[in-house]
Amino acid sequence: MRHIAYLFIFLMPLFATAQEVGANFTKLTGDSLYIAGDYDGAVAVYETLIATEGENATVYYNLANAYYKTDEIAKAILNYERAALLAPSDKDIRFNLALVQSKIIDKVSEPYEIFFMQWIKNIVNLFPMDVWTIVGVIAFLLLLFAVFLFLFTGRAFAKKAGFFIGIIALFVTIFANAAAYHHYYCLTHRTEAIVMQPSVTAKSTPDASGTDLFIIHEGRKVNIVDDTMQGWKEIELEDGTLGWVPVSTIERI
Repeated sequence: MRHIAYLFIFLMPLFATAQEVGANFTKLTGDSLYIAGDYDGAVAVYETLIATEGENATVYYNLANAYYKTDEIAKAILNYERAALLAPSDKDIRFNLALVQSKIIDKVSEPYEIFFMQWIKNIVNLFPMDVWTIVGVIAFLLLLFAVFLFLFTGRAFAKKAGFFIGIIALFVTIFANAAAYHHYYCLTHRTEAIVMQPSVTAKSTPDASGTDLFIIHEGRKVNIVDDTMQGWKEIELEDGTLGWVPVSTIERI
């Protein structure tokens, strides 16, 4: 029995490697279909890869490109947005997303933010969650080292160095952990959605007989504020306007 256990432990990395090779082969197949101009085939391969292997920024990006080539603008925006969640600093994703958004009917300007908040957001989006987590761990270890220098060394220079290094390390530790948590929260609490129908009329109540409030069009991004009603979701626009739309008309990012 022990020999069987050792054999199983030995073969586990091989199974993992085989799985990775299979995923890479599937992705290469999708890439080949895309290059050959078979965009529908590429879409099918990328969708299957995400369903079997889980979320991946590169696959979402390629899927969005393929959807764009088939003129499915809403699905292209949806998958660019999903890719941007996983890789917030990727300039290609952001550029293509902005390009496709310029083609939708509803022209929406980003809400004004003071430069300081925009500066912080840009820094947070420099790295994804896992990188910020590593930065936070390294900064915390450096903080412990700085505390050791300050408390347990007799030289004045070492104490000063420990003090200043500790202040910087403490700040980086807090900021990195806050940035990592921000990305984690965005990934696990997805309240934004994309309108998937050519046009949708928002209602005053979660009922088809409700009063018509406003019309939104394919590709528009909205925020879901209430999803407790079966078959309906309450959405919010950038200016705070609220309305109810059928579940089938939007898809969560």
